[in-house]
Amino acid sequence: MKPLLPVFCRPMGYFIIALGLFMPFVMVLMGRVNEHNLVLMKECAKLLMMIGSLMILFAVTREEMETARALDELRTKAVRNAMFLTVIFVLGGIVYRVLQHDLQTVDSSTFLVFLLLNVLCLEFSLQWRRLKK
Repeated sequence: MKPLLPVFCRPMGYFIIALGLFMPFVMVLMGRVNEHNLVLMKECAKLLMMIGSLMILFAVTREEMETARALDELRTKAVRNAMFLTVIFVLGGIVYRVLQHDLQTVDSSTFLVFLLLNVLCLEFSLQWRRLKK
């Protein structure tokens, strides 16, 4: 996986994730959330977090400019680990809903969880590689 975005997109991606995380709370404090736009606020927050995660995943790092091949392998491993953890998360949600006999609800945040786990795996791999040096 080759990086698609420039270096400054990594910190901007973290800012967008934080904005998506805290925006609903600020909007509630301002009195802008009601029963008519609650779903819209929820989906907008999830969309912001997805965009921020994708910006982090696909932005080039400073080390990547020097050793692009090794970090491509790290990014690929991060995607593989995040896919494994996402499958465990989705399976756990399914088992929970079956045990609770709640077959009506659908978890729609699976892709967001996948992206956030992917970012965590990538950051862990990058830090682990720095420590090994």
